[in-house]
Amino acid sequence: MSEPISAIGIIGGGFMGAGIAEVASLAGVAVVVRELPEYLDAARGRLESSLARAVKRGKLDAADRDSALARVILTSDLQDVASADLVIEAVPEDVGLKTSIMQTLGGIVGDHAIIASNTSSIPIAQLASHVPNPDRVVGLHFFSPVPVMSLVEIVRALDTSDDTIEQAHGFVAALGKQAIETKDRSGFIVNMLLVPYLMAAVRMFEDDFASREDIDKGMKLGAGHPMGPLTLCDFIGLDVLHAVCNSLYEEYKRDEYAPPPLMKRMIEAGRLGRKSGRGFYDYAAHV
Repeated sequence: MSEPISAIGIIGGGFMGAGIAEVASLAGVAVVVRELPEYLDAARGRLESSLARAVKRGKLDAADRDSALARVILTSDLQDVASADLVIEAVPEDVGLKTSIMQTLGGIVGDHAIIASNTSSIPIAQLASHVPNPDRVVGLHFFSPVPVMSLVEIVRALDTSDDTIEQAHGFVAALGKQAIETKDRSGFIVNMLLVPYLMAAVRMFEDDFASREDIDKGMKLGAGHPMGPLTLCDFIGLDVLHAVCNSLYEEYKRDEYAPPPLMKRMIEAGRLGRKSGRGFYDYAAHV
């Protein structure tokens, strides 16, 4: 039986990377977050702000917050993840960027280390083909916001070994998360089901079939969803969602995965959703 994962590296300190760092550090895991120099302060700010909110809400003691922060090292040097048992890339959903990161990691980390991708839609085998010993490559798809969402999709590529899958399950359980296992198809389980629903809502709004408020209210009150589809699009980020749509459409060539023209126009206008202050709704007061 493999040893528990006690030290991880995370490539990317954005919303997802910082969230993974937070839950791992709270679980007692040593974490190295690698981010580009110009974004290091922002990554540190995300982590500190999220933990501060948890303390303010009474979900975390100040002492536990301080211990968690002490377990996290932020760096701009990729070599600093070399001793990790597990490295998770959490960079933007760009296949060229992810491929380059995976290829570089393969020459840095030890032969024992698992290399994982947090991609939400790119096939893991496509990334694993650039890594020596692809049997240690796995998908670990966390959901946003990571400290709140309990699900992690474990994605088994063609060459992923049983031992790698076992260690991935152990790591997810150690974080207090629930794992579901899926084969390596674009979108995996959740996004393969979710994206057509979201795109149907965008098309409905684009066609002026109903107001954004009524579309969202219909699914909240009629289907029991915690938030409506257009609000969810804004929460995910239209740029992220557009990339996921393109990946799914490239894989399946089905119209329900194709992003509607309205999404492209909104992205070009800088209306990315909640993170930019405006998407289908206006969030300027919250940015």
